[in-house]
Parts: sequence; structure tokens; C-alpha cells
Amino acid sequence: MLLRFSAANFGSLRDEQQLSMIASALKDEPVGLIETPALRSEKILPSAVIYGANASGKSNLVRAMAHMKELVRNSHRQGEPGAPIPLKPFLLDPAYATKPSVFSIDFVWNGARYAYRFEALGNEFTQESLHVWRGGPVTLLFERDRQEFKFGRSLKGRNKVIEDLTRPNSLFLSAAAQNNHEELSEAAKFFSSSTIELAEVEPIAFLSSKLASQGVDPRAISFLRGIDTGITEARVSERLAEQRELELQEALLTAVEKFVGSQAPNEVKVEVLGNHRSLQFGHRTTDERTVFLDMSDESAGTIQMLGVLGNVFRALEHGYLCVIDEFGSRLHTRASELVLSLFASKETNPKGAQLIVTTHDTNLLNAPALRRDQVWFTEKDETGATHLYPLTDIETRKGDNLEKGYLQGRYGAIPFAGAAADIFKTN
Repeated sequence: MLLRFSAANFGSLRDEQQLSMIASALKDEPVGLIETPALRSEKILPSAVIYGANASGKSNLVRAMAHMKELVRNSHRQGEPGAPIPLKPFLLDPAYATKPSVFSIDFVWNGARYAYRFEALGNEFTQESLHVWRGGPVTLLFERDRQEFKFGRSLKGRNKVIEDLTRPNSLFLSAAAQNNHEELSEAAKFFSSSTIELAEVEPIAFLSSKLASQGVDPRAISFLRGIDTGITEARVSERLAEQRELELQEALLTAVEKFVGSQAPNEVKVEVLGNHRSLQFGHRTTDERTVFLDMSDESAGTIQMLGVLGNVFRALEHGYLCVIDEFGSRLHTRASELVLSLFASKETNPKGAQLIVTTHDTNLLNAPALRRDQVWFTEKDETGATHLYPLTDIETRKGDNLEKGYLQGRYGAIPFAGAAADIFKTN
């Protein structure tokens, strides 16, 4: 469960920008607010919707979250000694090339509240710390100043051994998780559980193959049926690969293995060299029969929606965090409202899952499942730096037409729209 996330000196996020999922004191309806013993009096928002003009920094916020997750999961396992840490500092001010990138997050996992933070510059993590709260005082688990480590008294395990294994360009939390540190591995699971989906749309052929391999969640089919896509069911069809196809696939796999320098796992070989599987969707005919159509016969929007819904239902099932960039580009407004309502209902979201999306779909601003403190905006200043701010920073009243107010420019975060003829002026 995410409480707060912030990042600085990453992409267009020059100065620290913070997204908070803590509910405000507004008198809006308590739609889907999440309670947890890890917080004494505050409640948690089930979703947040972020608006802003194109290139205002919405996607950079999502990329920062994805980047933090990637570094926690893989900086120790995949990094090479002495290699630079993959960072994306703010490029429009030369001074920031020598400043660290900063990532910070507060989250709840298995009833404990954690605060995790790190700084990175060049080929080293210069600062890293993790604190935990379990109902008593806040407790330090570990902190790091470059390669100097300090461990809290309560942190049991092979701390010194893992310290020796931690390179300057790998996170201690990543090293601890890779070496099965009991307590720190548990905290790191939060990052593995979260799904962060960037706006770069997967090719239809790739997504089709992945869905055919993994199967389609029956709840996603029920969702598609409910919004009148015409789809009633799904099935995976399989055909035997011809000998010529097998020979070509095996030759390609051998070439890839030679280039990479290692053999592919057996499960990959079975998938690549096996039979051809494809996903088909059932549609009802006028005489009450079911006709199955190939995925290529479905709309691109429907196929992309399946990818979104898979992550949505996984989050709802386990109480995970789901982050989706450019949410409205893949779902109709009514479908988007329905997804938001799934997270706002204790019946469909009993485990406290959360959804964070960036979108241009202004219709959602008046969605019944959205409180005013769930609306955020991004806007760039004259230096190209992104500023993230909540609607609650602006005076509004319960019942205001938020969509109308946003489109009229009352809240900022919209592109300047001059006269159409101005587009063709050269000076």
C-alpha cells in the first residue's frame, strides 16, 4: 500500500515532487478510503488520477516510480562492478549533472509501515536508508553513507556479510533481497508486487502471444462482456508447428544464444520451439451460436484493454499497487469509470489495492468514484521543470463541476491554446 512517493533530479522532475496517497480532511464522501492499523488516524486513498498537458511530466513521474522499482529489484543482480548507475538527471540545468538523483517512498507491507530513501550519483549510491514502524517508535533498520553502513539493533540476519557483498553501484536492499535476508527481503517484496505500466504500447502480436501463453483472466472477459464489446468468452487454440517452422525457430534461437553467450532456459525453448498457440474470442451469433474470432479480428483497443485489465484484477486480488500511464488512451470513458469504481468499493477491493493513473480523459473528473483529493496535476515552469500539485491546493467546493473548471484553466496544467491561425505564423 503506497503512502507517499517522491523523486528529484530525474527527467523533468528537477526539484523533489511528491505524490501523496494520504486522504485529506475534505468532507467529500469517503468513497473506498482504506484503513490500516499501520496508521493511527489517517486513511489511504484507493486511487489517484494525474492530469497535465502533453510533455508536462506525467509520464516522468511514472517512469521515476518504475526506475526505483527496477533499481531495488535488479541493481545488485544485474549491475557490473564500477558501471554507472542508469540515471536520467535533469538536463536543462548543467548544475544538476553533478547533483544526486533522489528517490523516496513510504509504504505499508504486511502490516508494517516503511520509509525507504536513496540517492545516486554517477556510479555509486551515496545515501540509502530504511525505517520501519510497527505501532511503537520509528525504528532504523539500516542506513548508508556511500560504503559506510549502520544497522539498527532490531535488524537481525547476515548484515555484515551482505554489506561486504554490496557494491557502490548496488542498493543494500537489493543485495539483501538477492541473498535472502529474512526481514529485508520481506520489505523488498512491495516493489516486486507493484505493477507499473508505461505508455509505450506493446505490439499487438507480442501482446497476443503473451496473453495466449498466460491465459486471460475470466474476470477480464466478464468486464468486456459488461461493456458491450460483444465478447462472451475466450479460448486458446493450438496447431502443430510445421518442420520448416521448427527449423527456422531453432536456428534463430541458436543465433540469439550465441550472441548473448548463454543458453536459453528450457521453459523458453519449449515456448519458442513448441506448437503455435493463439487466443480467440467468442461472439454470439443471431441464432444463439458462438463464433470464435482470432485476436487479429478484434480492435486494437480491446486487445490493449486486456493487458490493462490483467494488471487491474491482479492488484485487486492481492491488494497490490497498479500504476498505468496514459490510462484513457486504452479504455472508453465509461470503462475507465468502471475500473475506478472497482478500487473504490470495499466489496470489489477488500484487500486495499490501489490504482494510480495518468490521463487526458477529463470526463473522469466528475466520476462518482473520485474524491477531490484524488486529483493531481503536472505543469512545467519556464525552465522546463515539472511541478506536481494536488487539486486540494486550489480552493474548490464539494459539488463543483471539476471537468469544466479544469478545461477553463482554473487549475492550470493545460496547454496554452492560441488561435488556430497562429500555428502557421513563422514569427
